[in-house]
Amino acid sequence: MNLLNIEFFGYFAAILTTAAFLPQLVKTLKTKKADDVSSLTLIMFICGVGSWIIYGYKISSSPILVANIITFILNLFILISKTYYSKILDRDNK
Repeated sequence: MNLLNIEFFGYFAAILTTAAFLPQLVKTLKTKKADDVSSLTLIMFICGVGSWIIYGYKISSSPILVANIITFILNLFILISKTYYSKILDRDNK
């Protein structure tokens, strides 16, 4: 396989794995809750994605870098939304 074919698989994987988090983000924003999403899992995942960003930068891999930056932002937004909505729910239940 030549380099162009390998880059295709990198970008294809990047699109699929990044887009996989969009339904969760949309659901969280629509329902204004994310009780079913583990905070610890999100934090661990965000740390892992941060490591992928460093790795992608160091090896100059655009597919790894771009996909993981977007994935980092999406998951950080899910975590922030989860925290924000749970505080509002706690406040309203008091």
